Amino acid sequence: MKTSFSWIGLLLLAIWLVRLVDAIIPYSLVDHGLVPRTVTGLQGIVLMPFLHASFGHVLSNTISLAILLPLLIGLRKSPWTLVVFTSLAGSALLWIIGRGDNHIGASGLVFGLIGLLIVNGFLRRSLLGVGVAVLVGVLFGGTLLSGMMPGGEDNISWDGHLCGFLGGAAIAYFAGEDQKKADLEESDFH
Repeated sequence: MKTSFSWIGLLLLAIWLVRLVDAIIPYSLVDHGLVPRTVTGLQGIVLMPFLHASFGHVLSNTISLAILLPLLIGLRKSPWTLVVFTSLAGSALLWIIGRGDNHIGASGLVFGLIGLLIVNGFLRRSLLGVGVAVLVGVLFGGTLLSGMMPGGEDNISWDGHLCGFLGGAAIAYFAGEDQKKADLEESDFH
């Protein structure tokens, strides 16, 4: 578990270092974000969570990730696989159906983790999982509802938030199905 918390620090450090480099160099790294349905926008599927428009932008995502990632680590045996798949699922969905803007930031991952933790809690039906789902709902419920609604601020990727949430929910579902199969196979041998 200590190693997983070290990975949180490394992820957040990488996000901040990219923002710092972007603020210093004359070329904007933000141009490498996710642009739906374009070949050059494909790179954004991987790069989007590391690219932020401002230090305030990266700070708000850092706070959310610093809350959500430890909750996931406490619930799952292989949390980093889920983090990677959640990020990729939400970003890939955004690339397919998103508005034709340049989407950047880790908020798609944040919304993906929210979807993952809420759906995971109710699918697994453990007291801890449901408790985490309720906690996430209380902490992020307002953000969740307002962040996925079209018509807000122009520079907010509501569709990125929505795709992230749906990607996280899908990963929770499929990870839950895999866990059920593993539990059944294990019970067959005992």
